[in-house]
Amino acid sequence: MSISSVNQTVATLAVIGWALGASAQPEATVSSGPAKGEGLIETAVPTSWEKPSWLTDLYSGIQETYDDNIYLSGVNVPASNTVPGSAIAQKDHSSFKTTVSLKIGVDLAPLVGDENILKSLSLAYAPDFVFYHDAPVENHRIHRFTTKIKGGTDSFSFDLENALNFIDGSNVGPTYPGGLNAYAATTPREHRLQVNGNTTFSFEYDHDNWFVSPVASLLYYDMMTQLHDVTGYLNYASRYDVNGGADFGYRVEPQLAITLGYRYGHQYQEQFSFSPYSSSSDYQRALFGIEGKPWKWLEVDIRVGPDFRSYPQDTATHITPVTNKHPVYYYGEANLTATITSRDKLTFKYKQWMWVSQLGNIPYFDSTYELSYHRKWNDWLTFDLVGAILSSNYTSGNLPSSRRDDYEYSIAAGFVYSFNAHFSANLAYSFYAGRNELAGVVNPWTRAFDENVISIGTQLEF
Repeated sequence: MSISSVNQTVATLAVIGWALGASAQPEATVSSGPAKGEGLIETAVPTSWEKPSWLTDLYSGIQETYDDNIYLSGVNVPASNTVPGSAIAQKDHSSFKTTVSLKIGVDLAPLVGDENILKSLSLAYAPDFVFYHDAPVENHRIHRFTTKIKGGTDSFSFDLENALNFIDGSNVGPTYPGGLNAYAATTPREHRLQVNGNTTFSFEYDHDNWFVSPVASLLYYDMMTQLHDVTGYLNYASRYDVNGGADFGYRVEPQLAITLGYRYGHQYQEQFSFSPYSSSSDYQRALFGIEGKPWKWLEVDIRVGPDFRSYPQDTATHITPVTNKHPVYYYGEANLTATITSRDKLTFKYKQWMWVSQLGNIPYFDSTYELSYHRKWNDWLTFDLVGAILSSNYTSGNLPSSRRDDYEYSIAAGFVYSFNAHFSANLAYSFYAGRNELAGVVNPWTRAFDENVISIGTQLEF
């Protein structure tokens, strides 16, 4: 690590130390942090100021992170043909990272409408400014805009949530001269120039024990990185998934319902000018679900069912690289939360579905399993432990590169200590292991990586 990087790290920790001292003064208040894993800090303000009721979020902060393998690469191979400005993803490229975060959120519902109908009109802006001390090409700024609108009457209700992210980063993708695991491409992708987002909408009508809920959702990535037909260079494809349908439900208990649902959707994957391959498709899903509380201590939301897929036939200018143009896949997602005690909570999240690749060509079966434990030791200290298994199975394709089933195993632990109602600090550690789990693959070690990440941060919240 360079001398300048050491100086930046020392300066960052000095600021954190100053904040710890400032938090003990009677004239200091604080505000809380952004997305998961990010810690925050801000300057002191008089405690006499009271936050208005419509101002729901106000904080700023800082976090220092050390990552011993920022490109999640498993090999060191010199790049013989590179794109100007492209980061060369070598094994064990480590770096400290400083993240400065802000957030402001408002709820305008009390100001613009009848609270009996419009329950919430929340808007938030949360930028992150990220600096890699030993990999400046990865520096980026994330501008997050979120909207949540909820309302309704006794029989009708509606819910709209929209998350829009503009990432101002390099417009040149990285180069992996030695091969890569599927998950190695994801982290640097999130540092590149793009717009992405996720929108969901639902409307529900209730009648006695029955209800019907029209729904729609959109997940999209508009990638703005350069495209080059160069071996090892990562060309990130723009893509989206949009669907709509309805759920019909019956409440078998006041807090427990079974549902039958239908979705019609389309997945789009950009086709590169130098390749005939892409895997856009239409699909229909039939879903059986359970939602609510079968017991007071357990909350569930489960949906499973068949996914009927239709890929376009091949033409002179386009090929869908799959063995079956009309397959039937399994779709499933679940969220289960068990409140073990007033201080202990266990959560399991699960999803399996067919999705298009971020690097183009072959679609893949995407599986996620996550188990997390949250412990509130007392009013000041909380502990979180999270384990996850991710799988990307490309074997539905008919190209030589379809011979892959990549996994990522991870475990993370973190503590948060609250010094007072506004100011807190956090310490976290994460370990990630990427592996190939498909037998008979040539050079499977090129798809293996290990990564250790440790972070310390503070957050101040009004």
